[in-house]
Amino acid sequence: MTIGSHLEELYGLPVFTFPGRGDTTELPEADAVAWSIAARTYGDGEGWTQVFARFCSEVDTTRVRALVVGIWDDAFDCGPAGIIEALLDARDRLPALRAVFLGDIVFEECEISWIHQTDVTPLLAGFPQLEEFGVRGGQDLEFPAVRHDALRKLVVETGGMPADVVRGVGASELPALEHLDLWLGTSWYGADSEPADLEPILSGARLPRLRHLALRNSEIQDEVAAAVAAAPVVARLEVLDLSMGTLGDEGATALLGGQPLTHLKKLDLHHNYLSEPLRQRIRETLEPAGVEVDLDQDDADWDEDDDGTVHRYVSVGE
Repeated sequence: MTIGSHLEELYGLPVFTFPGRGDTTELPEADAVAWSIAARTYGDGEGWTQVFARFCSEVDTTRVRALVVGIWDDAFDCGPAGIIEALLDARDRLPALRAVFLGDIVFEECEISWIHQTDVTPLLAGFPQLEEFGVRGGQDLEFPAVRHDALRKLVVETGGMPADVVRGVGASELPALEHLDLWLGTSWYGADSEPADLEPILSGARLPRLRHLALRNSEIQDEVAAAVAAAPVVARLEVLDLSMGTLGDEGATALLGGQPLTHLKKLDLHHNYLSEPLRQRIRETLEPAGVEVDLDQDDADWDEDDDGTVHRYVSVGE
């Protein structure tokens, strides 16, 4: 599966794409939408920073609450350092900004594994009131440990997440964080983390308010599930998401054999490689307790070699 649709919502606001030069589309109120800014890679060839400069001149940026960064110039070859610099230069003009998504790029523009990123934490340092932050693309992505007192939601979507990024997130002090979503990915596209790298997250020591944990899209989903089974943070979660990866019976058995999960509101395991007996066991264990369980397998794909070796695939890789 690839990412074929742009974000439709951010920070509870519908996404509105800032129109191209000469487009007479009526603009909404500045605080009524999440504004998507993207380079015009066709037609007039307007670069991202040029579009953003126009946006700042035509919209009351003091009221803007959410920004979506779409495709930028040469996303295949370079990261968004210039975009981050432009946003930081404009921070005094964005006092109400509370949410940023960096890299809302679909496969027709650039595959997720081809998106070049950079150190994205200067945005967190530069916007201390930010409550939601998301980033897509793992190539050259950096996330050194930070402290941010306001951030409530962090999403990092990759086809292959570097272990240094996992460790950086785990070492960060995020006392207000309620929702953490990491797409760990596959080694084919740069994923090299191990379950031990997740320990600071799973301990929950730096995440006292975490209620929604997603560790998904992983080729080591069985090992992740086994680590989660005994993780202290699970006892206070409302949503546990281990979807989009290569979860099989081994991981699911470990998960069910660990601490009780009946306190959860939702367990999301969609895109899995579970046998029907394990699927039934999960339902019988959790659904009577009122847990919503997602076991959908519709897009799970696998190959089998002549020798019987089965290859499972994460949901989003390339």
